[in-house]
Amino acid sequence: MLKKIIFSIKSPYRQSMDIIGYVFGGGENSCCIVGALRGNEIQQMAICAQLVDTLSRIEEKGCIEKDKSIMVIPCANYYSMNIGKRFWTMDNTDINRMFPGYELGETTQRIADGLFKTIKEYRFGLQMASFYQEGEFLPHVKVMDTASKKREDYNSLSDFGLPYGLIRKPIPYDTATLNYNWQIWGSEAYSLFATYINHIGNQSTQTAVNAALRFLISKGMLKWNLHPGSHTRILSEDAIWRVSTRHAGILKKHVSVGDEVKADDLLGRIIHPLEGNTIARISSPVDGTVFFSFNKQLVMEHTDVFNIIPFV
Repeated sequence: MLKKIIFSIKSPYRQSMDIIGYVFGGGENSCCIVGALRGNEIQQMAICAQLVDTLSRIEEKGCIEKDKSIMVIPCANYYSMNIGKRFWTMDNTDINRMFPGYELGETTQRIADGLFKTIKEYRFGLQMASFYQEGEFLPHVKVMDTASKKREDYNSLSDFGLPYGLIRKPIPYDTATLNYNWQIWGSEAYSLFATYINHIGNQSTQTAVNAALRFLISKGMLKWNLHPGSHTRILSEDAIWRVSTRHAGILKKHVSVGDEVKADDLLGRIIHPLEGNTIARISSPVDGTVFFSFNKQLVMEHTDVFNIIPFV
């Protein structure tokens, strides 16, 4: 294992922030795995840390294929993580909306530029990503449907051994994300979503680690035995039903992520925050599986609180 500084940014009042990469094997730049770009992505950093430990042991046993190089970058935003803030501490900008970056730009643009100059050279890119809303997900992997995508890239969603593989049609703000720019610059890029964001679940961490290892094995980078995982259902992100609230109040959920529901089943209720009575019922619009569940108990009107993947 080689530990190296990918990019460093100085601060007048504290130590420099060094973005550290861990390189395994040698030869061609085969795969780069990126963890936390945001300050609350604790689970994503933990997944990469576990990958560093696992790949170290795999390398010691000589099980990384010859002329293959894998780099893992667990975290690129220590400053925000140290104070528990999701976005950049000074100006509240998002590093994952700054790619490919700009060397002479604002701080987050310079971080994105310094990081991307190195990682764009890899054939495969894997980002441990997070959703814009806080909540719990069924583990899944996602690709952007860009003009540079090939049909075999969609088939590779099955290599992770996760229950679902999603294909997302990018919208304008996606064009500044890491996943999108990786693809535009010629890498085969995927985003892996674990169950949590700012909570480390032991099982969900291991699930994501195993998914990444399966992908590395399938692409001929590792000689390693691992259970093949789940059958992967590949579908468009547009097929997901989003269930939102019609009233603000206290959310009382009746289902959990992974539960199977029928149309009109009760998913949850909205309780009046001052009077305690039920002011709205939230029902499933379709037969399917609960894919996402919002985890804050106080909700606003028109908040997406559940995502349902239909059975067919």
